Amino acid sequence: MKYAAAWCLSLVAGLSAGAATAAQADARRVSLTVTATAYNATEAQTDDEPHIGAWGDHLDHMVKPGVRVIAVSPDLLQKGLRRGQRVRIHGLKGEFVVLDKMPRRWKNRIDIYMQQDIRGAKKWGKRRVKMSWKEAPAP
Repeated sequence: MKYAAAWCLSLVAGLSAGAATAAQADARRVSLTVTATAYNATEAQTDDEPHIGAWGDHLDHMVKPGVRVIAVSPDLLQKGLRRGQRVRIHGLKGEFVVLDKMPRRWKNRIDIYMQQDIRGAKKWGKRRVKMSWKEAPAP
């Protein structure tokens, strides 16, 4: 009986800790509404190395099924986004990885990398979207 009571207390403590951990995970989720545009790997839209992101990543190598690349305005980096951060864009499937930066003149904005799909980028246009990510743990 003593062991059953100890097991029961252990189970309750474990469930409580699990609930606290889940609540902490939810508390670290950041959501933000931003303007989203799209861009392509062309010199006219970027620079003379259109497949290379601002941090030196080859953007086409990072695009995989279910994972796409975005560029972010510098102010979003100050709000907690960082290179390699995985984000969700509500209403779109898959994850997006921050691997490029936009010029300083842009604020509260993301740019979805659409490789050579110029028609798709034009069709996307400019939209307001909600995005979310898990905040990095404190060092």
